[in-house]
Amino acid sequence: MNCISLFGPRVIQKISCYFVVARKLSDGCFGGNKGDNGHEFIEEPLKRIWRSSDFDSVLDEKQNVPEYENRPREYFSLRRSFFENAKIHTRRVLEVLQQDGPGFDTKAALDELHIEVSGLLVREVLFKILKQVNYASKMRCAKLGYKFFVWSGQLENYRHTANTYHLMMKIFADCEEFKAMWRLVDEMIEKGYPTTAQTFNILICTCGEAGLAKKVVERFIKSKTFNYRPFKHSYNAILHSLVVVKQYKLIEWVYQQMLADGHCTDILTYNVMMYAKYRLGKLDQFHRLLEEMGRSGFAPDLHTYNILLHVLGKGDKPLAALNLLNHMKEVGLDPSVLHFTTLIDGLSRSGNLDACKYFFDEMIKHECFPDVVCYTVMISGYIVAGELEKAQGVFDEMIPNGQLPNVFTYNAMIRGLCMAGKFEEACSMLKDMESRGCNPNFTVYSTLVSYLRNAGKLAKAHEVITHMVEKGQYTHLLSKFKGYRRC
Repeated sequence: MNCISLFGPRVIQKISCYFVVARKLSDGCFGGNKGDNGHEFIEEPLKRIWRSSDFDSVLDEKQNVPEYENRPREYFSLRRSFFENAKIHTRRVLEVLQQDGPGFDTKAALDELHIEVSGLLVREVLFKILKQVNYASKMRCAKLGYKFFVWSGQLENYRHTANTYHLMMKIFADCEEFKAMWRLVDEMIEKGYPTTAQTFNILICTCGEAGLAKKVVERFIKSKTFNYRPFKHSYNAILHSLVVVKQYKLIEWVYQQMLADGHCTDILTYNVMMYAKYRLGKLDQFHRLLEEMGRSGFAPDLHTYNILLHVLGKGDKPLAALNLLNHMKEVGLDPSVLHFTTLIDGLSRSGNLDACKYFFDEMIKHECFPDVVCYTVMISGYIVAGELEKAQGVFDEMIPNGQLPNVFTYNAMIRGLCMAGKFEEACSMLKDMESRGCNPNFTVYSTLVSYLRNAGKLAKAHEVITHMVEKGQYTHLLSKFKGYRRC
């Protein structure tokens, strides 16, 4: 039975209405803004499907740590000791690796450390090496990472995991040692490790040209070792992976292969495909997929509604969005803070800040409380519109309401203060974020320095750069500050 019909004719009519509304938004939404802005609110929820699955994360160096709820006090002491020892041993290993060079026996020096090698230690060392990769150090990082990887893999009481293979692959990828990376994949398969979506992700990111990317896809489709839980089949896993790496044209090709192989689409397939068509600007196909999804018996899920709210927001259709939110409640899907944030972001980008404020207040009225991301979206919208006082008002509400500003929130406020010529306040904001334990990223420093220089406040700009250098942050990016000379 068509599952949409279970909700009755009234719901079918409403869903059809939203399909029509989405089609009418072509000119107002899709045609007006071809940038990437705002799409993270659609991509991130789709990515979370697999973050909550059995897939491992290439950068999760603390994975596989045992749960410790309801454990005795002795357990906490042992656990703390285990982590402390891992940190100390990581530091000692890195000190040895830094001595590598002609005439230095790295393997013998590592053996002389007499340390207990654990999965956590190996991940910590590889992760530290990965973070050090830049243009100048990439050859050395690849060499040191692989030396340690080989040494640790030969020990009797330790065996690499798929996660450590992925970390080493990522080091090779970032160092542009692609042949070495592929050899590692072959070794991984030969030794019986399952290739997962994370393996696929690392490889597809390095492909560059579509021809090579297709070969990677074909290899994974045919691979018997490709572990694609929790998806129904490998095609869905690959489609989902390609969303993560923004390979939208390749998604179309994989979808055609999937249909040719006789696999049926499900709600995840439809969501991924609709989003890909949306990003590619293929509006007729986007709408046809929406209609086909309904005919195939699939009711929109939370991800589908999130995509539609994004469309309605960027198309500046607040009334249609309100109707869609009400419809969600009628069919038993309560809009979350994510849905409101997606909508507010879209409306903000279309310039309708009154509607943004309306939906911001509505979500609170219905006890759906904004998180730091939602606050930041509101603040950014006001800043772009030159409404600094309103942005400051929202910012001032955050902490009393239990939400600490993050680096993106602070960057928006610093930009707004600079735009208004309030440079002293902007510099104070930098100090404030540091005092609250929120470390500025390079974008924050760059924003502040750029506005200070443009205003002719060169000495103050130099102070900000010097402060950044003294903290030991982003020194490898100093060349981006034109004319800066380190004393």
